[in-house]
Order: sequence, then C-alpha cells, then structure tokens
Amino acid sequence: MYVQELQPVAGSLGLSALVAALPLVIVLVLLGGVRLKAHLAGLTGLLAAALVACLAYGMPVGQTLSSAAQGAAFGLFPILWIVVNALWVYRMTVRTRHFDVLRRSFGRLSDDPRIQALVVAFCFGALLEALAGFGAPVAICSVMLVALGFDPVRAAVVALVANTAPVAFGAMGTPVVTLAQVTGLPLDTVASVVGRQTPLLALVVPLVLVGLVDGRRGLRETWVPALTCGIAFAVAQFAASNHVSAQLADIGAALAGAAALVAVPHTRVPTPEAVRASVLTDTRSEELDEPDPNPEILRAYAPYALIVVIFSVAQLPAVKDWLAQATRTYDWPFLNVVNADGNPVGGNVFTWPVVSTGGTLVLLAGLATAAVLGVHARVALKEWAATVHELRYAILTVTSVLALAYVMNLSGQAATIGHFVAAAGAGLAFLSPVLGWFGVAVSGSDTSANALFGALQVTAARESGLSPELLAAANSSGGVLGKMISPQNLTIACAAVGLAGREGDLLRKVLPWSLGLLLVMCLIVVGQSSPVLDWMLP
Repeated sequence: MYVQELQPVAGSLGLSALVAALPLVIVLVLLGGVRLKAHLAGLTGLLAAALVACLAYGMPVGQTLSSAAQGAAFGLFPILWIVVNALWVYRMTVRTRHFDVLRRSFGRLSDDPRIQALVVAFCFGALLEALAGFGAPVAICSVMLVALGFDPVRAAVVALVANTAPVAFGAMGTPVVTLAQVTGLPLDTVASVVGRQTPLLALVVPLVLVGLVDGRRGLRETWVPALTCGIAFAVAQFAASNHVSAQLADIGAALAGAAALVAVPHTRVPTPEAVRASVLTDTRSEELDEPDPNPEILRAYAPYALIVVIFSVAQLPAVKDWLAQATRTYDWPFLNVVNADGNPVGGNVFTWPVVSTGGTLVLLAGLATAAVLGVHARVALKEWAATVHELRYAILTVTSVLALAYVMNLSGQAATIGHFVAAAGAGLAFLSPVLGWFGVAVSGSDTSANALFGALQVTAARESGLSPELLAAANSSGGVLGKMISPQNLTIACAAVGLAGREGDLLRKVLPWSLGLLLVMCLIVVGQSSPVLDWMLP
C-alpha cells in the first residue's frame, strides 16, 4: 500500500508544491520556450513526474508505472476513442465530397470571413463540442476555416479560442456530470452554477474572434452580429443548464447562436465592408459559388444530424440504463493507493463504459453515415485506419500527458499543489478557477480537471466558509480557458492544418487570450462569492 503524503519535501507544503509543479513547468517551457514537439514534451514531462513521484514522494516504482499505464489507458479510451471516431466521420465526408458541400453551405451564409469564423468556429464548433468534445471541434473547424481560405495559423488560433464557452457542458455534459460525481453535489445544482458563469464567456468570445480575424476594424464593423450570436448562445446555455438538461445545454446554445447569426441581416447580405474584409483570406475559392442540389446538402448535414439523434436517444432514461449495463469495472493491477486520511483513491479501479461512452456512440453514427453517404465497408475501414495513422503523434501526446496527470494525481503531487492553492484563504475564490485552468492545461480535459480537483475545491470551500457549489463550478468554468493551451489540443490543431511541430508558435499566440479570459472568470467568481454578484447564484 502506498500512502500519499502532502508535504514530503522538508515537511513544507510550499517547497513540496514547488517540486510537484516541476513536471508541468517543464512541459510548458519545452512547448513555449524550446519549441519542442508536443509528444516529446509530454514524454519528458511524464519522465519528470515519475522521478518526482519516486524520489520526492517515495512512490514505489511499480505503482508509478502502473499509474502511468492507467493514465495512458484513459487517454486511449474514452478520450481518443471519441476523437478518432469523430474525425473518421469527417474523413468520410471529405472522401465523398460532402464536406465540400457543407463548406459551400457555410460559405454562402456570408462572404465575410469574420462571420464565417463565428458560424464555423463558434457555433458549429460548439455543436461538435456538445456531441464529441476532446479535440474534435478544434480539428474539424480548423480544417473548415482553411478550406474557406483562412491562413492555417489564423484558422488554428480562431478554432482554439472559440473552443471555450461550450467546454464545461461538452461531450453531452460529461465534465459537469463528473464534477457532481466526485464532489457528491447534486448535478442540477452544479450545472446551474456553471450555467451562470460560462455564458458570460459566450458574450465575450465572439467579439474576440472577430478581433482575431480582422483586428479593430473587425470589432467596429461586425460587433452587432458577434454580440447577437453571443447573447443568443449565452441565453440558451443558461436556460438549458438551469431548467432543461446539462447534457443538452451546448446543443441548444449552438443552434441558438447559429439561428441568431442567420437572423441578423448583416450576415445574409454582404456589405461593402464584408466584401473588403474578404481579402483577409485572399484564397476564397470560386467553388463556393457552385450550386448544390438540395438532396446533396441534406446528405452533407446528415452525419451531424445522426450524431445529434443518436446522442439524444442515448440520453433517454430507459436507453441510458440499458447501455450502462455493458459498463465494466476492473481493479487496476499493481496499484494500491490511499490518500493521507487512509481512504482508497479512485485510481485503484478502472471503469470501462463499453457502449455508453461518447466514442462508441460516434462510431454508431459513423456506421450510419457510411450507409447514408454510400461509403463501401472496405473504404470506411480504410479511412478509419488512415485516421489513426494521421493522429499517431497526437495519440502519443494525449497518452503521455494523461499518464503524467495520473502519476501526479496518484502520487499526491496534484493534491499538494491543490492544498497549497487552497491555503490562500480569502483569496481562494480568485484562485479557484486558476486551479481548474491548471488542470485542463495539463490534461487537456475539463472532465479530468474536475476529477482531479473537484473534491478538493469543495473541501477547501467548506474550510474557508465559501459556497462549495460555487468553487466546484469555478473549477470547471476556469478549466475551459485552459483548453486552448493544452498540449494535445495544440497538437490536434497543428495536425489538422498542416503545422506539425509548430505547437509552440500556437501556444504563444493563444496564451495571452487564455490568461486574459481567465482573469475575467476569476473576477466573476470573486464577485459571486461576495454581495456584489451573489444574486446571480441559485
């Protein structure tokens, strides 16, 4: 049995937290400073985490290796299982040229690339996040923006920054469901508070996107449709998360945002400003003006409609219970870890949701897509294998970073950092979103960050007299802003637009936005913890 210790270095929580943070610092420095490829940075960080676990925390080598193996397994399933199958659906649409039909459909909504960025990266990306999450929105939206004529770097940055507001309710609400499970708080309560934080980001992000595409001129000329889209998205996300279902919050928000954009006359009839702004891409294809038969347009939208239908059916209580019967739970071998209080940690057990997981549902949608688009079974299988090959470095990055996260979590490194942050006392409300941001930056998953720090946030809140629901929600809401700087998301974005090895360049471009929006979220949580904004809470 390995017993976690919070202060293994000289009996000091501060020194121990400093040592525990070394693996994360190493990864970020290698990515942003040295410009090392993400999978190499992840493997180096994993080695550092293992050395800290063994040498500073005294974790047995066998249990350290077992922790890393479990993290890698979690990275493969369910995370990469979702990404691979989602991108497989996309590849089939490319092969049958229905992706071109979809692209032309989006392109006809407006000739203005700033509006196209909102339609594709913000609205369509939110729908993809709602259905699949885990990197799929960044990959697919980046490719679509490049196809519309965006510079690859700009396309990747726009897609990364857009992938914020929907993340907390992504993958059919998986992050908030996990948060409720690990904290013991009611799901409805947690979702309700998160739904009173992330919609405020939705008001800002569309404005940021048009600024990224066209600077101050973009803000000056397209702030009306951008703000309209953000308001519609925010209202729908708030209403669904508080009064309907956390699992459907992003689907409703994405559709509402898109409907608002279409409803604004500025987005349907190109203005002289929009035509002038079109030179931003300078590579807009005349192919966008080619007419498409209505049946082909319907088939182009069919894959995503199928995903919506399959996921919606899977959320029905009777179907959900039936699918859950296939879930398998295993005692993870060579792992016996208890926390400082002597209670077994969740990592001792591995849960495998064979059918109910998002990746399997996307796989079913992919099989249906192959039938609708007329893709032969042999061709579909070939495309699936090609998807795995295309993502091989992203797979290595994701598995290495998840292995790093699990080693840090099970050895006690993450708990040390969390307790150090929780010792902030009155400043805890400000630092609470930072902890979630930190977790997502490392793991690339709001779900993982909630699992990592959710219970700690609740404990710290009760010790300091703050609302447990507020700090638990802040962990998830702050976490969404770490998504754009996570190594695996950067890798997926680079792979999608042909910028392999330039993850460091993207990191430097999106880091200021990540930190700036994080500051906004920190101030929101501080306000909600005080009489200034406490009226916002349920």
